[in-house]
Amino acid sequence: MSLNHQSDVISDARLVSQDSRASATPMMEQYIEIKAANPGSLLFYRMGDFYELFFQDALEASRALGITLTRRGQHLGQDIPMCGVPIHAADDYLQKLIGLGYRVSVCEQIEDPAEAKKRGAKSVVRRDVVRLVTPGTITEDKLLSPSDANYLMALARIRAGDEPSLALAWIDISTGVFRVAETTETRLLADILRIDPRELILADSLFEDPALRPSIDPLGRVAVPQPAVLFDSAAAADRLARYFGVATMDGFGTYSRAELAAAAAAVAYVEKTQLAERPALSVPEREEGAATLFIDPATRANLEIVRTLSGERAGSLLKAIDRTVTGGGARLLAERLMSPLTDPEAIRARFDSVSILLDAPRLITDLRAALRQVPDMPRALSRLALGRGGPRDLGAILAGMSAAYAVGETLAGVELPQELDAARAALGKLPLDLGQRLSAMLADDLPLLKRDGNFLRDGADAELDEMRALRDQSRRVIAGLQLDYCEETGVKSLKIKHNNMLGYFIEVAAPQAGPLTEGPEAKARFIHRQTMANAMRFTTTALSELETKIANAADRALSIELTAFDVLSSAVIAQSEAIKAAAAALAVIDVSTALAVLAEEQAYCRPAVDRSLQFRIVGGRHPVVEQALKKNSGPAFVANDCDLSGTPKSRDGESPGAIWLLTGPNMGGKSTFLRQNALIAILAQMGSFVPATEAHIGVVDRLFSRVGASDDLARGRSTFMVEMVETAAILNQATERSLVILDEIGRGTATFDGLSIAWASVEHLHEVNRCRGLFATHFHELTVLSEKLGRLSNVTMRVKEWDGEVIFLHEVGPGAADRSYGIQVAKLAGLPPSVVARARDVLEKLEDADRKNPASQLIDDLPLFQVALRREEARKSEPSKVEAALKALNPDDLTPREALDALYALKRQLG
Repeated sequence: MSLNHQSDVISDARLVSQDSRASATPMMEQYIEIKAANPGSLLFYRMGDFYELFFQDALEASRALGITLTRRGQHLGQDIPMCGVPIHAADDYLQKLIGLGYRVSVCEQIEDPAEAKKRGAKSVVRRDVVRLVTPGTITEDKLLSPSDANYLMALARIRAGDEPSLALAWIDISTGVFRVAETTETRLLADILRIDPRELILADSLFEDPALRPSIDPLGRVAVPQPAVLFDSAAAADRLARYFGVATMDGFGTYSRAELAAAAAAVAYVEKTQLAERPALSVPEREEGAATLFIDPATRANLEIVRTLSGERAGSLLKAIDRTVTGGGARLLAERLMSPLTDPEAIRARFDSVSILLDAPRLITDLRAALRQVPDMPRALSRLALGRGGPRDLGAILAGMSAAYAVGETLAGVELPQELDAARAALGKLPLDLGQRLSAMLADDLPLLKRDGNFLRDGADAELDEMRALRDQSRRVIAGLQLDYCEETGVKSLKIKHNNMLGYFIEVAAPQAGPLTEGPEAKARFIHRQTMANAMRFTTTALSELETKIANAADRALSIELTAFDVLSSAVIAQSEAIKAAAAALAVIDVSTALAVLAEEQAYCRPAVDRSLQFRIVGGRHPVVEQALKKNSGPAFVANDCDLSGTPKSRDGESPGAIWLLTGPNMGGKSTFLRQNALIAILAQMGSFVPATEAHIGVVDRLFSRVGASDDLARGRSTFMVEMVETAAILNQATERSLVILDEIGRGTATFDGLSIAWASVEHLHEVNRCRGLFATHFHELTVLSEKLGRLSNVTMRVKEWDGEVIFLHEVGPGAADRSYGIQVAKLAGLPPSVVARARDVLEKLEDADRKNPASQLIDDLPLFQVALRREEARKSEPSKVEAALKALNPDDLTPREALDALYALKRQLG
């Protein structure tokens, strides 16, 4: 949400002046007071079966939601704008508002209307905000994506000494995940995008700090400034200790001051938005920055790791590799893909899990059958802890525990590697008695809301069974009583009905009411209640007594069920750590089986990953493009090798990795080749098998990819400026262990400027960064660098020309291209034949012209200048030298030999 937008939303706070209150109705005065206490959000004000919005909030909501704007009375002489949404559909409207970046304060009635009436006829029902709904603090299934985490992130800065320290803390209150990590100004945006929070809170001073603007501005409405008091590092440890109910945080690990400040701010914001409720958060888990592969923001976007440049999941790497069957597994897969590891041992542990499952196809089948029954236990647990849960959340816990038991039994007796063995152990710690208790108590068909009742099974509670019997059998009793009254009065159309105002009553048509009103006995027995236009309504002592019994039975049955719900919820929450551990274990098993299915389905290989500087890919393929070709029945993907390995220089080490200078035609597959090698590195270090015949990868610490570019007009940057900024970041940060992918550096400016920049960049990568790299270019002049740079090799995309047409082979081989075949690509794109033909003519002359100034020699042949020259020649009378020589010749006087010599002389004059 932008600052301008926030100021619009909170502008109603001006209404809380004394004069304003004096002119308001009691209800509107209450609204204004509550709105003033909750600035910066839209106020959903409960009125009956609707949430109403007034003043500026109504204007905002009507535009955002496309709902009708009405009015309700006047205030300070002006109509009060109003719009509303029905309670039963509130989640749908909340989803849209949250997606647009709004925050919503939900204001409920906290008093029975009957109690308000006791204070006077004009008394207003007490209301108050029970929850602040923000993008980072939602828990409802309808508002959450099953496969995406929903992180709230806090950024804190501590000034200690010359260098201020920065830290991030992120929480998913829907699952209880809580992590912290230190960061720096240079990697701040990359770390934020790696976590991909839905909401980032930071102190006002940080939000306005010019040094942090480059990292905050790209986040847009995700970044929300908060009062600095939330980030007070002096009180941070105590705040966290109080939240987790411990005397000190020392027992949970060692955290820096900045990490404590960020974690405490995140907790404070959760408390602020959830009010009296407390989500079941895990203890903050500290992450080391060096433990994950650093991927800068431009690279993350260019490689389309979790979403494409257009923001879609389809077409991304994540979509291509996702074979998970549970929500938790999908979220864990995305987390691993966003944060690949740099520790070879940890990576190999993940490979071991995939390998053992690949060798046991029957085990995979059994596991996935059980995993498909796993609901989202962490999110159900969170809703129960926050008091927003329903019977189906208890059912989700039961179903998840049952599936966990089944998975544990499937893995029993199987020899497993470390990761899967730890997961199996976590499943074994689930309390059996809790599962048995839930199974014995919960009905098979559960309602959405606990107030609807009927979620406890028959036999779960003896008193409940008794009340249900009285409640349910009352229908037969009422029917029997109605039959008795019909026979007694002789009125066959007599009905016993029920409504919320009168309860049970006897209704007869007005003309037939005589037997119930005539005579003292009838009047004494049938007590008149209401006269309608066409009917009369009565009651009897027997009917009133029966109504009391029925009403009490239904209320008592619901009361028993609600009490049981609270007891079961408390029992579940008491086992929250075991349940969350089991859910995490199921996610690990799901990801491992999914990656095994992927490897089998797509013929991926297990890569060798170590601490060397190797990067050797045999038969590498692009995971997304390959699957797209298969899906569309296109040609088979052409696999290519890539070897950027450092050569051994001694027993103790090896030289830095190589750089490949890639030339070749447009449409030849250069960008695909570049991207596929970067994606293979990411897949390998996240713990997945890779699309190749063979792969050996020395761990990459930083991955940089600049493939394609667009302008950034909002920040005053042209396409070329964006290209240069991204290139500068690479040249300033890449290390010997980094992998750098660069495509067409310098093409956005003048030819010689661009060539010079590309030339210097290649030298810098080779001599200073000393990294492994792929450098694609159309500046064929760069290929001469391989003669002086020992680790630079020339490779090219191969093509074949046939009958004047070019065939792109999509193969990479040694050597350098001598042309780019741009005109052939232009022809394929549909340029008019005349333009293509003219382009060929110009290209031939450019290639033949003096390279010092080809344009000057071409000027006579370009159509625009030809016209000007012809006009100039028309003004001039003297003939050219060639014309003069021709005019002086008399062919009849020349011998054949002399004629031939004259022709050669004319040819020389023409140059």
